[in-house]
Amino acid sequence: MQRFAAISGHRVGSERIWMGQTHVAPATASANHHHGESETAIYVVQGHPEFVFADDTDGHREEVRLRTAPGDYVFVPPYVPHREENPSPDEEAVVVIARSTQEPVVINLPSL
Repeated sequence: MQRFAAISGHRVGSERIWMGQTHVAPATASANHHHGESETAIYVVQGHPEFVFADDTDGHREEVRLRTAPGDYVFVPPYVPHREENPSPDEEAVVVIARSTQEPVVINLPSL
């Protein structure tokens, strides 16, 4: 995955928001992780990335998979374990990301 900052404290002096683009190569998945106290908003520009979350409803844990398309929005609350996947064998996924923190906080986890 490649991340490109557009709006950040370093680039434009913003203090409470970071915004940029992420390019996800075909057949790629991130590690399971969360973003600490950061809220994350995602807008899908290209491709069909999938976002996988853990759901603990009714005392048992299961994976919830959000399949997206261009024009979709996804919200990731603080501390929510998840991973991003691009299941396409040949199409790059491109998303715009906005975060409520300046630093790219990524806490890797052994599982969701």
